Amino acid sequence: MKRFDRHFIPLHFKLLWYFLLFGIIILIVLWVFQTFFLESFYTMTKSAQVEKNAAVISKSIKENKNVQGTIENVASYNSMSVYVYDTTSLFSLRYGCEYDSPATALNLEYHDIYSYYKSASENGGQYMCVTSNGNESIAKVKFRNLFNSYASPDMPQTEIHYMKNADGNVKNMVYADIIELKDGNECFLIITSSISPLNNTVEIIKDQMFIVSIVFVLLAMFFSLYASRRIARPISKTNSAAKELAKKNYDVEFDARGYLEVEELNDTLNHTKTELAAAEKLQKELIANISHDLRTPLTMITGYGEVMRDLPGENTPENIQIIIDEATRLSSLVNDLLDLSKLQSGVIQPEKSRFCLTDSITDIFTRYAKLKEQDGYNISFESSEKVYVFADELKISQVIYNLVNNAINHSGDNKTVVVSQSVKDKKVVISVTDYGEGIPADKLEYIWDRYYKVDKEHKRGVIGSGLGLSIVKTILDSHNAHYGVRSTLGKGSTFWFELDAVAVKKKGKEKNNKENKD
Repeated sequence: MKRFDRHFIPLHFKLLWYFLLFGIIILIVLWVFQTFFLESFYTMTKSAQVEKNAAVISKSIKENKNVQGTIENVASYNSMSVYVYDTTSLFSLRYGCEYDSPATALNLEYHDIYSYYKSASENGGQYMCVTSNGNESIAKVKFRNLFNSYASPDMPQTEIHYMKNADGNVKNMVYADIIELKDGNECFLIITSSISPLNNTVEIIKDQMFIVSIVFVLLAMFFSLYASRRIARPISKTNSAAKELAKKNYDVEFDARGYLEVEELNDTLNHTKTELAAAEKLQKELIANISHDLRTPLTMITGYGEVMRDLPGENTPENIQIIIDEATRLSSLVNDLLDLSKLQSGVIQPEKSRFCLTDSITDIFTRYAKLKEQDGYNISFESSEKVYVFADELKISQVIYNLVNNAINHSGDNKTVVVSQSVKDKKVVISVTDYGEGIPADKLEYIWDRYYKVDKEHKRGVIGSGLGLSIVKTILDSHNAHYGVRSTLGKGSTFWFELDAVAVKKKGKEKNNKENKD
């Protein structure tokens, strides 16, 4: 039985679980906040509101602009009680108004005011606290109200009845501020605001949260299932198409849509599908072409060997030369295959040195003297200066040799091949041109592949193994060189590559473009 592995869980199930987990976390956060932190948050908000309003009143008092009007507006809008006392006359009331709930408002006596003043003095001029007076008896409250009516006849009087919260206390927030006036005197500001009991509110919120949680979980499950399936559907479709591609079904289409990443993935897979189809086709052609090139020389060697063995007088130098030529061609094909494999695998790395590219090309042309004499080929090299480069001389010589061989094999009846050398912007460009049948534009990108045949009809070249352009591409890539081909049907082709020129020697004078030594 297959062991369960969490990595085998389908994508839409994982997405569903993540969405639900996210929803549950949100619910937990809401529950914790409403249950444990609501009262603290309410108190903090209340204190910030009181401090802000105190600053407005304090500014009005310092500037002595419509003080009573400002106090009335601020107190009525925010349901607060505001008192301003003159500290120079035993805290006599200068301004005052009460808009707090009569059931919860504080009655401040002289000793209360002095206590708040002392606390503010010790705290840098400002003081805030939360006080409760729910433990006082009703008789004591009425007595204090009566006393205050005689002691401070100018102060607005309110019959106060205390409303207690669940723990038996009525809580009020008290803010005290010592205000320095422009004439050097000072006054004392007290703002009180009742803190509403939240016990009943919390209970109501809990009941609401329970219902909301059930509805939220149901909605989260529905939308999570919908969203997870919608997100996973294009990926599942792409996965199914990829499985068909793995079975070498190159007619499959990657057309799943939904979001940018999936569309980009499908575009990449469609391109991969095209390349794989082309690679498989080229592989079949490669096997067929190599089999042909191996079979032909082996057949000729075997045939001529049997003739020389069985027929008297056939042991001639001509027959022996044919066997040698075919064996040489076979050896050349095998060596080129080995070299190409080593180059592409990175086993052979360029061994760069400074050398004269012009002299190297001139030496290569000596190999074609016999071909020019016997078969009438016109092979020329055009250059007006000696160019030095920093590269692997052996490998670059192999590039030039393979390009010339390719041009000879495709030169047609014209039998003309021109190699030219030019220098521009510290770059030397080598071009090899033939005047044969040319290459169609839609085939140019494939000519660097091993054994690719433009005309699809396998022909034995005059010289070479048929792997020349693949070797050229691999060597030039290892030198980070630019290269390419220009071709016109019926007019021929030009293969070119460029290298950095270290120095250029022209008419006996040398221009140093770049010093680069081992």
